[in-house]
Amino acid sequence: MKIKFVCFAALLLLQSFFANAQQQTNRVLKLFPEGTVLYGDIPYNGDTLKKHLLDIYLPANAPKNLPLVVFIHGGGWIGNDKTADIGYMGNTVSALINNGIAIASIDYRWAMQATFPAQIQDCNRAVSFLYDNAEKYGFDKNRIALMGFSAGGHLASLLGLAHNNKVPDFYMNKQIAKFKIKAVVDFYGPAELILFPGADDAKSPEGLLIGAAPLARPDLAKAASPVTYVDKNDPPFLLIHGEKDNLVSPRHSQLLSAWLTTNGVANELIIVKDAPHFGKMYDVDEIRMKVMAFLKKELK
Repeated sequence: MKIKFVCFAALLLLQSFFANAQQQTNRVLKLFPEGTVLYGDIPYNGDTLKKHLLDIYLPANAPKNLPLVVFIHGGGWIGNDKTADIGYMGNTVSALINNGIAIASIDYRWAMQATFPAQIQDCNRAVSFLYDNAEKYGFDKNRIALMGFSAGGHLASLLGLAHNNKVPDFYMNKQIAKFKIKAVVDFYGPAELILFPGADDAKSPEGLLIGAAPLARPDLAKAASPVTYVDKNDPPFLLIHGEKDNLVSPRHSQLLSAWLTTNGVANELIIVKDAPHFGKMYDVDEIRMKVMAFLKKELK
C-alpha cells in the first residue's frame, strides 16, 4: 500500500507540474496575435534538463525565411524562465509577430545549478540549435538577433560580443558556433561585474554567477563581463536602461555604449526617464517603435 501511495502521490505531482506549465504557456500565448503558432518546450541540448528547453513563436500562415529574435530572460542568473519577460513585453512581442518576425525564448541553467560559463554555454547551444533547425521551423538562419533583459541582457550582450572572439574552449563548451548575430537589443543588462556595489560579496547575484566575489576573482569577473569582448567586428547594439535603476546602474549601459563607440560599432543608448529596473514602462509605444525600427533595419 505504501508503494502504491507514493506512486500515486508522484503521479499527482507530475500532473500538477504539467498542468501549471500548460497554464503558463496558455497565459503567455494569449499575449500574441490570434493564430500565432507555438512550438513549446523544445529540448535544445539533447538531454532532459528542464533548463535546456526553448519555445518558438511564429506568425500565423508565415512564409519561409522569417527573421528571428531570440529572447533571453532575466532574473539575476538565479530565477525566472523563458516565459518571464515575454509576459510583460506583450505589446512588443505582438509587434514582432505582426511584422513577420519569429521569436524564440530560451531557458538556461541558473547559477545555483552551475556557475559561469554554464549560462553562456547554454545560450550558445540554444542559438546553435535554432541555426541548425532554421529550415524546419521556417526562419532565416542568416537573420538572427538577440534580445535580453537584465541578466538576459548581460547574456545577450556577452554572446553577441564574444561570438567572434577567440575565447577559451570552456567558454563555448568546445562547440564550433556557425551562426552570426546580426543585432543585439540589451534591456538594462550588466556590462562589467566589478561595477556592482556587491562586487566584494560572494553571495551577491554576480558572486553566485561566477562562484566568487568579483573583486576576489577579477579574472573570472573579466571573463564574464561583456565589455571584455568589444571589438570593431561586433554587431549593432540598441541599449535601453532606466534612469533610476537601483539594481543595475545605468552606468553599465553607458560604459558598454562608450566601448562600442570607441571601437566604431554602431549603437544607440536610450536612458528611460524615471524608470526603475524593469516593468511595463519598457513596453510603451516610444520604446517599442525604437526597437522595431532597429530590428527592421538590421534584419532586413
